[in-house]
Amino acid sequence: MDTSCQSSLNCRRCGEIRAYETALAARPDYVALGPVYPTILKQMKWAPQGLERITDWKRRVAPLPLVAIGGLNVDRLQGVFDARADTAAVVTDITLNVDPEARTREWIERTAPWR
Repeated sequence: MDTSCQSSLNCRRCGEIRAYETALAARPDYVALGPVYPTILKQMKWAPQGLERITDWKRRVAPLPLVAIGGLNVDRLQGVFDARADTAAVVTDITLNVDPEARTREWIERTAPWR
């Protein structure tokens, strides 16, 4: 197996326990859960998962890393990490910012306590 490739378990569709068990049987390298908050990146078929779901899924998937994604910004980071996410993924908070480079630097600075 090519170790440069990572597999992921996308828990946005894992509402049913059978889907969850099937996905974990694929032995992913990490789990992505989202959208945590409402997102404008794309039309979602499901509601935002919220911080409580992060805590619940982290308990279920540990020791796999849990990635929070969807509707995140730097002001929501503390809640995401307090809920036990291992990392936070971002798109529009950077790409739609008037100064994407400055926003990227802010993300790097604000996430330093969790690295």
